[in-house]
Amino acid sequence: MHNKKLGIIDLTKEKITTEAPSDELRKKLLGGRGMNVWYLNKLLPKNVDPLSPKNVMIIGTGFMTGTLAPSSSRFSTTARSPETGFLGDTNCGGFFGAELRYAGFDRLILLGKAKKPSYIYVNDGAIEVRDADGYWGMDTYEVQQAFNRDLGECVSLVCGPAAEKLVRYGCLRTGVKNAGGRCGLGTVMGSKNIKGVVAAGTGGIEIAHPDQFLAYVEELKDYLMGSKITPILGSVGTPLLYEVSNAFGGIRTNNSQLNAWTDAYNASEVEKHVEKMVSCSSCFVHCRHRNTLNGEGPEYTALSLLGTNIGLEKLTDCIKLQNQVNQLGLDVSSTGTYLAWATELFERGMIDTKLTGGLKLSFGDYETYTKLIDMINERKGFGDILAEGQYAAPKLNDPNQDYLIAVKGLPQSDPHDVRYMRAFALGIATSSRGADHLRSRPTLEIFFKLPQEVKEKIYGFTGISPDPTSFKGKEKVVYFSENIYATIDCMGICKFQCQGFNSPHFLGYPHFRKLIKLAADWDYSDKVIREVGPRVLDIERIFNLKQGMTKAHDTLPRRYFDDPAPLKLAKGHHIDRKEFAKVLDKYYNLHGWTLEGNVKPARMAELENLGGIA
Repeated sequence: MHNKKLGIIDLTKEKITTEAPSDELRKKLLGGRGMNVWYLNKLLPKNVDPLSPKNVMIIGTGFMTGTLAPSSSRFSTTARSPETGFLGDTNCGGFFGAELRYAGFDRLILLGKAKKPSYIYVNDGAIEVRDADGYWGMDTYEVQQAFNRDLGECVSLVCGPAAEKLVRYGCLRTGVKNAGGRCGLGTVMGSKNIKGVVAAGTGGIEIAHPDQFLAYVEELKDYLMGSKITPILGSVGTPLLYEVSNAFGGIRTNNSQLNAWTDAYNASEVEKHVEKMVSCSSCFVHCRHRNTLNGEGPEYTALSLLGTNIGLEKLTDCIKLQNQVNQLGLDVSSTGTYLAWATELFERGMIDTKLTGGLKLSFGDYETYTKLIDMINERKGFGDILAEGQYAAPKLNDPNQDYLIAVKGLPQSDPHDVRYMRAFALGIATSSRGADHLRSRPTLEIFFKLPQEVKEKIYGFTGISPDPTSFKGKEKVVYFSENIYATIDCMGICKFQCQGFNSPHFLGYPHFRKLIKLAADWDYSDKVIREVGPRVLDIERIFNLKQGMTKAHDTLPRRYFDDPAPLKLAKGHHIDRKEFAKVLDKYYNLHGWTLEGNVKPARMAELENLGGIA
């Protein structure tokens, strides 16, 4: 496979250089998330303010991004997070990643800060930093339309006005719905005075065995389309998960005070507000909604975080809030969590109208929420306090964040109340970027009634309890899930088409090996491909430890320990602290880390010397 270039853009020095990463590095990490965090760990000093020019921002495509491999649209963006202070990393689909490769680059590294508002233009092997006069201040829809109008056919990755004002959870957006949502990476872009990166390319991607690759792609397409889940995803998208989760009491509601909500959010109700289904690059599933309220979505995450978790009864109110948040360039999960947090504190009397500037917060109040979202974006009044995310805790009279549903300072993106699901609980507690559902979400544990021997064959471990409320063996479930998901993120393929996320039978390690062989003529054994995920996770751990993370950060929100779930099948369930401590030690042991969660010196030395920077 043709090795596209790495572009290094020093915005302060106004200097642009290119280089070609070594094959050694690419073979060890493939691309995407893995190579991004390796470069970040190499280039970023300790204790750098995430909003300072010294932060490093990396945009990197996956190994298969832009090819015809199924759903190979993904790219990752990585920096130190202004929302958490730890690893900031977000994975996104759409068409930008493919276009960046067609324009000649696998990866861009942004250093320093531009002297004035600017944008980066990447076109057929060349990079320019251009004046963004006229684009600054535009929302994420407007600016993409303006780039297309002014520059011709192109695809852009942009930040919104919230990121320009350094709201700590500003996201990146490409297209109408695709978001690099987590960790405030849009805010890092805004802090560098960059409005967006625009890619326009006419190049292709060289494939070692093109005819065989195309034939295998067709084979995989038939295989994936033969699954029961693929047509459903193409029909109703991710909202299909809401009904089954709500049935057992797994839906976060009213800041996780409740764990079930109305049937008005079922996929059949969402369908009434869908104009058509759309897709990302190289995808035949078409799982995304174009809604009738001038936006895309809602995804399952938005249904919860900007719906049930703030107590909205009307689905249309949820969709309107989601569209508003997307347009302003705010992270859906974080925005919804901070609104819910503040609402519970207000209802408990811990904050009052003196702090909120006269706003009376109550769950279900759409009008106040839409007003408050605008205030967050504008950093006005109480919105300026909430714009600080977890760092607002002292002003909100919740200094220990007892009522914030977050891990490592990152609000939980998973709609699931994890008190009933022990593997999910361990997964969000140990995720490298904070409370998350895309790093280790063990879907097979709850949504598929598989024979135990089938699940254990998939995981590669025995001794795993089939009871979702038991911690027995669940460290093995999380270990399997996070390793394959890290590999998927390096490949640049969508998790929806891969094993463990939505199906036990989708693409897995054998498929990845064959795609790599046909694309690059690299021979990977089963052992070698399975080493990629652990390597990435260890590098992420090393980075976080450098930023001050300790074992104490691998934990859960207080509520999940202390407050039993009140509704449905999950009623009475909570996480026992002693059981959690035991399974955490077992999880560390599987990784080969110390009991304090540290990567051992020999492994650190090995990972520091993979090659790749001249």
